[in-house]
Amino acid sequence: MATIILKYRLKHGVSRDEFETWVKTTDHPVMRGLSSVAAFDTYRVTGLLMGEGAPSVEYVELFDIADLAAFTGTDMPGDTVQGIMGQFMGFADAPEFLLADKL
Repeated sequence: MATIILKYRLKHGVSRDEFETWVKTTDHPVMRGLSSVAAFDTYRVTGLLMGEGAPSVEYVELFDIADLAAFTGTDMPGDTVQGIMGQFMGFADAPEFLLADKL
């Protein structure tokens, strides 16, 4: 099992309510419907636990990928994920996609 961690801020002018409605009604159902995705959740960052100032990101997403080869080889280049990614890129400013293994 692989994990993808996605960190980002919203683009200037994007409404938090509009984005979060899209996440709940479009992004989650579509991405959770992929057989290679075991779990997918989106978190709004609300502050820092320690230290001062603002967090470096506004949102974090965690994907548990059951089959990384299927996800990267079939799902990512496919019309479904490409459509969602196109919509997502209209909301997110410079997203960072991290591939991680649980220790």
